[in-house]
Amino acid sequence: MIKRLTLIFLLFSVLSACAPAGPTTDSVSPAESAPQPWWRDAVFYEIFVRSFHDTNKDGIGDFNGITQKLDYLQELGITAIWLMPIHPSPSYHGYDVTDYYAVNPEYGTMDDFKRLLEESHKRGIRIIIDLVLNHTSNEHPWFKEANNDPNSKSRGFYVWSETDPGNGWHPGDHGYYYGYFWEGMPDLNYTNPEVTAEMLKATDFWLNDIGIDGFRVDAAKHLIEDGNIRENTPATHEWYKDFYTAYKSQNPEAYTVGEVFGAGSSVVKSYTGDQLDQIFNFEMSSGFVNSANGGSNSGINSALKFSMQDMPDFSFATFLTNHDQNRVMSVFNGDIGKAKTAAALMLTLPGTPFIYYGEEIGMSGVKPDEDIRLPMQWSDGANAGFTSGNPWRAPNADYTTINVAAQENDPESLLNHYRALIGLRKSHPALGNGNLYLLDTKNSGIFAALRVSGEEIILVLVNLTDETISDYALTLDDAVLTENAYETKMLFGGGQAKSPERSGFSSYKPIEMLSPHGSHIIQFIP
Repeated sequence: MIKRLTLIFLLFSVLSACAPAGPTTDSVSPAESAPQPWWRDAVFYEIFVRSFHDTNKDGIGDFNGITQKLDYLQELGITAIWLMPIHPSPSYHGYDVTDYYAVNPEYGTMDDFKRLLEESHKRGIRIIIDLVLNHTSNEHPWFKEANNDPNSKSRGFYVWSETDPGNGWHPGDHGYYYGYFWEGMPDLNYTNPEVTAEMLKATDFWLNDIGIDGFRVDAAKHLIEDGNIRENTPATHEWYKDFYTAYKSQNPEAYTVGEVFGAGSSVVKSYTGDQLDQIFNFEMSSGFVNSANGGSNSGINSALKFSMQDMPDFSFATFLTNHDQNRVMSVFNGDIGKAKTAAALMLTLPGTPFIYYGEEIGMSGVKPDEDIRLPMQWSDGANAGFTSGNPWRAPNADYTTINVAAQENDPESLLNHYRALIGLRKSHPALGNGNLYLLDTKNSGIFAALRVSGEEIILVLVNLTDETISDYALTLDDAVLTENAYETKMLFGGGQAKSPERSGFSSYKPIEMLSPHGSHIIQFIP
């Protein structure tokens, strides 16, 4: 099967792409090479179009609404956007696609989307869209034809059985078809090279005809089943290796980030480099949230140690929570101190960060899924400033106090906390792609690490608890500091930090008293 897939990929590349081949795992190391790929320095913002901003008063967010809010995103510091599904679909969420070459008419026209793309690019903001490879809608023309006519070409686009094998199989008009998620999402059959060729035509259309910057690959681990093994199969990995060659031929600058739900660093590594550019690191997400929520550094330290062991280049995507999980502010029961702590960890530590829309103002929400995807809270006006029509779903009742307008000019707000941290990350390379050195703090309530890039050395120091802490001491055994004396500059957190007395230290207290949920970012200057 793989040889046939490879032939299809190569043929498609010759016919439809003239760009040079993309990077391979044999590329020179970062120290020897040109600047990192653009996504290594990006700060992403995940948007559910339906809920972001409505401009035509139909109660549904649209592309023009995002275009109107680009100034807000630029001020936040965002450099890339991930749009949840934008294709036509019978569902509100869009993960069951009926046409891979069109946009959801509820969100606007293709010209509206192109205008959003153009205005975003003018601001240096890139856009990736959800790519739903694993399945289509059962209302897609392919499936309708396949279900109606067992002898049709499209029949081979899906997985069929004459008898009912059990879990995950659903009755069709002629036999049973496989749909991992539910009957409305029949799985595509990637053992059929024609399916691969069709999906590559779609990726080429979006990358080159439309001009987007890449894809978030939905349900990446479920692509090809092997009997009862339904995730991360060898055939799935082999398919993505060919897919990597194909999309890099279409556009060498294209970026893919995969959803492998629950993935820790070892699983992330198995997909990264020659299959997808990055994978979301759920282990890091849990580390951020659990340490901020529980007041202990064990969660984040463990996640970082596994990542340093499995992926020392930290080429993965990070986040707090996303559109499939209870919103992080609800996990924290509305505690803004914990929310600030989690943001500080994510935005000062390795990985490409993804912020879920509204997270930066503390929007809350618990499942069902519709309630973790509610309208963005722009103001305390009618419908949270989301629409002047009848919203597709009512905003959370707390919008009168938790909204963008209320936080814009408050220096202590969560919004401005995010703005400041993102600004620092963008202006100090060490916080993005610098080396990481975890420090022993002698106190589980304190997280500390050095971020180092070239001559830039930055200390990240976070009180994870809701109490003032003075009983701690930092230890550095590695020969990171090459000078005997350093001055300190407080980049974030206020106050003045004490300088380390020597290049290695075992009882260093840069700040005598650490305030509850206080975050300090300190630069060491030789």
